[in-house]
Amino acid sequence: PFLRLLEAQLQDQRREHEEEVEALKNQVDAMKEEMEKQQQAFLQTLQLSPEAQVEFGLQQEITRLTNENLDLKELLEKLEKNEKKLKKQLKIYMKKVQDFEASQAMVPAERRWHERNMQAAVQRKEKDFQGMLEYYKEDEPLLIRNLIT
Repeated sequence: PFLRLLEAQLQDQRREHEEEVEALKNQVDAMKEEMEKQQQAFLQTLQLSPEAQVEFGLQQEITRLTNENLDLKELLEKLEKNEKKLKKQLKIYMKKVQDFEASQAMVPAERRWHERNMQAAVQRKEKDFQGMLEYYKEDEPLLIRNLIT
C-alpha cells in the first residue's frame, strides 16, 4: 500500500508537470506568433511613416521586445527551478521506495525501528516546508513524541 501510494503520487506529479510544461510551450508559441504579426505590421507602417515616426516606432518596438524577452527568460528560469525541485522530490521518493522495499525483508520489530529512523532522516533532508503535515491517525502519538523531542 505504501509503495502504491508513492507511485501514485509520483505519477500525479509527473503528469501535472508535463501538463504545465505543455501549456507553457503553447503560451510561448502563441507569443512568438503574436510577435511575428506585430513585426510585419510594424514593417508596413515604416513604409508609410516619416523618418521621426520610424525612429520612435523602432525604439518602442525594441523596448517591447526586450521586456518580452526578459519575461520569457524569467519564465524559463522558473521552469528550470521547478524541474530541479521535481527531480529532487523524485530522488527522495525513490530512496523512500528502496528503503521500504528493503524493510519488507526485515523482521517486523526491526522493520518498525528502521521505519522510524528512515522517517526522521528523510524529514531532516527535506528543506521545502509548506506549513502543513499529512499523517495517519495511528501515527499521531509517534508524531507528538518526535515533535517534543
